[in-house]
Amino acid sequence: MDELKSQQVTFKLFRFNQETDYIPYYNTYVLDVTHEEVILDVLNRIKWDHDGSLSYRRSCRHGICGICSIKVNGKAILACKSRLFDLINDFGTELTIEPLSTKRAIKDLIIDKEDFWDKHAQIKPFLVSEIDENPTHEHLVVPHDAEKLLEADYCIQCGACHYSCPALEINDRFIGPAAFAAAFRFAADVRDESSLERLHIVNEEAEGVWDCVKCFECAQACPKDVNPIEKITKLHNMIFEAGIAKNNVATRHAIGFAHSIEKHGLLDEGELVRYSEGNIGVLKHLPEAFEMWKNGKIVMPWNMPKSKNLDEVKKLMKSSSTVKF
Repeated sequence: MDELKSQQVTFKLFRFNQETDYIPYYNTYVLDVTHEEVILDVLNRIKWDHDGSLSYRRSCRHGICGICSIKVNGKAILACKSRLFDLINDFGTELTIEPLSTKRAIKDLIIDKEDFWDKHAQIKPFLVSEIDENPTHEHLVVPHDAEKLLEADYCIQCGACHYSCPALEINDRFIGPAAFAAAFRFAADVRDESSLERLHIVNEEAEGVWDCVKCFECAQACPKDVNPIEKITKLHNMIFEAGIAKNNVATRHAIGFAHSIEKHGLLDEGELVRYSEGNIGVLKHLPEAFEMWKNGKIVMPWNMPKSKNLDEVKKLMKSSSTVKF
C-alpha cells in the first residue's frame, strides 16, 4: 500500500462580503495536506471544520463546468483539478487563495461575472444558418472541417483567461480572450453564415483583437488548452483575408512584421516602429531607441544584417502565408 505523503501548508484566504465589509481582508489557516488533495478539498475542509461562512462556487468536480475557477498566488486555476503538491512545487508552502477578480468580489471567492457574459454575448456565440424547420437529415460536418475549429469548442467559460488578461485589466472595452475564442469557433464553422459580421465586431479598435498585447497569459491560464492567443492570431488572418482590416498602428505593425522577416529573415525592430507609427511617431520613441541601440537590440538601417537562410525564409513565407496585405 502506498504511503500517504503529507505536508504542512499555510493558506491565506481572501475574505470579503460586499454587504458588510468596506475592504477585503485575509484569514490564515495552517493545515496538513496530502498528495491526494486538490485546492477544492482544502476549501471544503476550511468551510466544514473552521468557518462555515466561507463562500465559493463548486459543482461538477470533474473540470467540466468551470465554476470553481479561482486564483492561487495570482495563477488562475480550477480548484477541483489543481493538485496541492503541484502548487507547492511552484510556489512553496505559503499559498494565497483569491477570487479570479478581487475588484469584482461579491462574497469571498464568488465574483460577479456580468462583464464576462456581456463580452461573450457581444460576439454572437451561436451558429447562424438558414435551415429547414423540418429537416430530414443531420447537417453533418466532415472531420476535415471540424478540425478547423482547432478545439476552440473545448472552452468551458470558466473565465480564467478573461480575468488573467492584462489588456482587460486596463481597458474595460476590450472584449477579451474567452470571447475571441468563441468568435473564432463560430467564424471558423463551415455551417455559419454570420462570420463576416463577427469579424467586423472583433475588428473594432479598443475592443477587438488588435488591442491584444500578445502576453500569452490566456494560454497559460486556460485549464482546457484552448489556447486563446492562437485563436486571436487566426482572427487577425481572417480579418485580412476578408479585406476589412483598417489602416491603423496595429494592422501596420502586423504587416511591417511580415515585411521585415521577408526582407531580412530577421526582425528589424527600428524599422518596424517607423512602419507602424510613421516618421513623426518615431520621434517620441527616440529615448527608448537610444537605450535599445546601446544594448544591441537595434542597429542602424545600413547595418541591418540578413539571415544566412534568407532564401529559405522567403520560400517558407511564400508557401505558408495565405493573406494578402
